[in-house]
Amino acid sequence: MPDSPATNVTRLLHEWKAGDRDALDRLIPLVYAELHALAARQLAGEWRPGRLQTTAVVSEAYLRLMGQRADWQDRAHFFAIAAQLMRRILVDHARREGRAKRGGSSIPLTLDEALAPASQALDAVDALDLDRALEKLDGIDPDAARLVELRFFGGLTIEETAAALGVSAPTVKREWAVAKGWLYRELTGGAE
Repeated sequence: MPDSPATNVTRLLHEWKAGDRDALDRLIPLVYAELHALAARQLAGEWRPGRLQTTAVVSEAYLRLMGQRADWQDRAHFFAIAAQLMRRILVDHARREGRAKRGGSSIPLTLDEALAPASQALDAVDALDLDRALEKLDGIDPDAARLVELRFFGGLTIEETAAALGVSAPTVKREWAVAKGWLYRELTGGAE
C-alpha cells in the first residue's frame, strides 16, 4: 500500500533533518499547495489596501522555514510552525503599514465608499487586533492560544490539532468552541 501524503511529508521532513538535501527538493512540491491555501485563508479577511499577496506570504514563510533548525515531528508540526510564521509575517506587515509617520492609520476611500451605509461596512478581522487578542488569551490560557493558532492560522483539522497538542479530539472540539467564543467577545468589544 502506498504511503499517504501526510506520511510522505513526515518521512521527507525526517530525511531533511538528517541532512538529505534532496529530501527538501522532494518536500517542497508536496507542501507548497497547502502552504498557499494556508496563506490564502489567513489573507481572506484582509481588506486593507496594500495588503500582502498570497504568494509573497508563502515565499516569506518558505524562506523562514528553510532557516529553521526545528526537530520536525510530523506534518502537523511542520504546518503548525508554518502557521505561526505566517501569522508573524502578517502582523509585522500590518505594524509597518500602520505606522502613523507613514500615514498608515488612514484608509483611502472613494466618495461612494465614504457615503455608503454602515450596514455595508467590511466584516474583516484586523491582523493586529487578532494578534493582540491572541496575546491576551495566551496570558490567560496558553493552551487555548496554541489551539487557535493551530486551527485558525494552521488550518489543522480537529484530529491533527489533537495529535499536535497531545489531547483527544473531543477536548479540542470543546476548547475550540470556548476559545472562538472568547475571541469573538474580545474582538467585538463584548457585543452579542
